[in-house]
Amino acid sequence: MPEDREAATLAARLWLPGEGPAICALRGERLIDVTRAFPTMSALCAEADPAAALTATEGRDVAGLAEVLANSRPEGRDARLPYLLAPVDLQAVKAAGVTFAVSLLERLLEERAKGDPVAAEALRAEVGDLVAGDLSGLRPGSPEAEKVRSVLLARGLWSQYLEVGIGPDAEIFTKAQPLSAVGTGMDCGVLASSQWNNPEPEVVLIVAPDGRVVGATLGNDVNLRDVEGRSALLLGRAKDNNASCAIGPFLRFFDAGFGLDDIRRAEVTLHVQGPDGYALEALSSMRQISRDPLDLVSQMIGPHHQYPDGAVLFLGTMFAPTEERDGQGFTHRDGDIVSVSTPKLGALVNRVARAEACPSWEFGAGALMRNLAGRGLLGVFR
Repeated sequence: MPEDREAATLAARLWLPGEGPAICALRGERLIDVTRAFPTMSALCAEADPAAALTATEGRDVAGLAEVLANSRPEGRDARLPYLLAPVDLQAVKAAGVTFAVSLLERLLEERAKGDPVAAEALRAEVGDLVAGDLSGLRPGSPEAEKVRSVLLARGLWSQYLEVGIGPDAEIFTKAQPLSAVGTGMDCGVLASSQWNNPEPEVVLIVAPDGRVVGATLGNDVNLRDVEGRSALLLGRAKDNNASCAIGPFLRFFDAGFGLDDIRRAEVTLHVQGPDGYALEALSSMRQISRDPLDLVSQMIGPHHQYPDGAVLFLGTMFAPTEERDGQGFTHRDGDIVSVSTPKLGALVNRVARAEACPSWEFGAGALMRNLAGRGLLGVFR
């Protein structure tokens, strides 16, 4: 939970057995269902002031926080009791890539090594010196960045990753489909065929249909490095798979005590605990992002592209694990417990499993509309 949870305006999505998804406000230790006022989270996020709207809305007490958190883990879940879902629903799920110098280095290694983790280690020193010496601290799209671009072109070292890393246009891609993300406690998926993969701990912005940033949460942009490393055209295969997008635990709305500057200062911690005793901890500092979050949002939404149900935007990560695991750098093992946390947003915790073995995604937009219609909720949209 956020360290200042008593002052935070927090919203969750719960699965209520016998009913379906519910939009809830966290008040003290209780979850209050406000679905009668806001049938979807995207509708709440479209309010002029979502934090004020949620705070002013009365609802019914449906569950205690401790019981819901305990029941959100797949092992031992009681299907008769509520559990957490990802705190977004109809919003487009977008992500920004190569937004940190360190992540730029790793993308270059993947590309040059053709997805081979052993070859990547041999190239690390050569490419690392180039990025650290020429690119760190550059503002993408600036005159200085353009000079570096010209030098690299002359050296024959230009790359598609350098283009989005220091060029004027950010990489914005579709991470997952609306309603497909998994929430905290659930299994997150890695393709069985992948031999080189990793978590990507990120801050996720919540963006209203008119482009306003209204809140934030945490995400794990599960990534298959061997797949994207073979070809950047395989990005969709590397990023968008069953259960490969985790978001949560709650959505925190911006209010008088929490805003975009808190995001700009955020320190995101990643902890991986393997069933084999392996442990990894790393930090991703938003202070080192190369593009301001609002710049990334403006490249996602605006006159050039609209999202009538709103969108969420993963901001990227500086984390790219290089620690040894079984002699070939880092890659996931089944049963890894991945925790993504930051003091203002709490912790998103998931267990790694084969994507093919995770529960199939079956509750899409059509199912949601049928469910809301059956509960008499479609007519209450504002």
